[in-house]
Amino acid sequence: MSGEQPTRPRIVRPDQIPGAEALPSALPGAEEEAPDAGELLRGVLVDERYEPGMIMLDRQPVPVAPDGLPAYVPETDPTPLRGGFIYLSVVALICGTIVISALNLGARWSEAIVKIPLLIGSVPLFITMGEAALRIARSVRAWWPIDRGRALFRATWVAMIAALASVVAAALWLALSA
Repeated sequence: MSGEQPTRPRIVRPDQIPGAEALPSALPGAEEEAPDAGELLRGVLVDERYEPGMIMLDRQPVPVAPDGLPAYVPETDPTPLRGGFIYLSVVALICGTIVISALNLGARWSEAIVKIPLLIGSVPLFITMGEAALRIARSVRAWWPIDRGRALFRATWVAMIAALASVVAAALWLALSA
């Protein structure tokens, strides 16, 4: 038994199947030539908002929520940072972790372990907070004619970002004046 070759499935042409003449010879539209994939992609990628390396945004129809309103308002105008938002946020996160950890371990505001990461991390943090506030403020304007409750909810987020930016500015002032 160990010397037997495994049997391979036999390939059968459609004309070898009994009754195959009753089957359609081809699917509808099979005689048409398929479109060139390169042409299809060029048509998709011709978008003035597209930049090399940028993730393409889905431009699909907006689904409707159970309350009858759109589930979201699509963003039509990208904000200035686009992909850089994440990288700046990571720098701010790492610097903030260092500052908070140092303060929790007993460092003073005047020490270099607090001042240097605070100075380095505050710049990208302010930039990303401004970017987020811009995006949310645009959504407030987009939601206002559709659903004012959702627009006001987003407006509170803009106010929260402003409040958090003032807390970071106070911490920065405190560290620099110490």
